[in-house]
Amino acid sequence: MEQTLVIGATTKEDRYANRAIRALRSHKYPVVAFGQKAGKVEDIEIETEWNPNWDIETVTLYLGPQNQEEYIDKIIALKPNRVIFNPGTENPAFIQKLRAAGIHPEIACTLVMLSIGTY
Repeated sequence: MEQTLVIGATTKEDRYANRAIRALRSHKYPVVAFGQKAGKVEDIEIETEWNPNWDIETVTLYLGPQNQEEYIDKIIALKPNRVIFNPGTENPAFIQKLRAAGIHPEIACTLVMLSIGTY
């Protein structure tokens, strides 16, 4: 199973990014968590330094469009198969860049996809 990169990871249990990490782990998906503050969600360390060598199949975003700019080119450089835009993260300009790079943008909710078996 390929890794999922959760961008916007946090130790705050009420946040959707945190819930997504826990849900992905409960479904046995390998996770890389990336956030602004170091910490841990279950057995997953939150990375605060970007690693251009991550081997990522799916990126799931929990950053609003206003906070995505510095990561757009970095995400594209990882060459994931897809990027999931969770509610509130939709960004038409980013979506166009992904399509141009041959990366599938998906406007969806990771938690819903996991719960109904479409992840």
